[in-house]
Amino acid sequence: MQLIPRNPTQGIYPASDDYVHAMEVRGAGRLLFVAGTMGLDPGGAAGQGLDTQLRLIWANIRTILQSAGMTTDNIVRLTSYLRDGAYAEANAAARVAALGTRRVPTTAIIAETLSPDWLVEIEVIAAG
Repeated sequence: MQLIPRNPTQGIYPASDDYVHAMEVRGAGRLLFVAGTMGLDPGGAAGQGLDTQLRLIWANIRTILQSAGMTTDNIVRLTSYLRDGAYAEANAAARVAALGTRRVPTTAIIAETLSPDWLVEIEVIAAG
């Protein structure tokens, strides 16, 4: 599989350091669409506070990816649903920590989650 970041510099606003405008995927044999994943522990309880929930979200995403024989290196698209815009910076930092030097197309949306205890929900698309 080949991943080609598409980040044009002419005729469009510049991408920031933590994402790319688009990712071209060539030669992927399979796609994994991961539902919105919350910061819940294995018992289904929401983590206490934003940092704990972000840590749990990424642990849960890694578990889901592993079940398909994938890792965060397979993520090609990410959408975050934030209960409050004030969570954007911590969410971006958690994403960068989870993906390392890899940058993928990402969108953050301010939304009311189904439970007020769920501060962030993240969905990803992975290719392998």
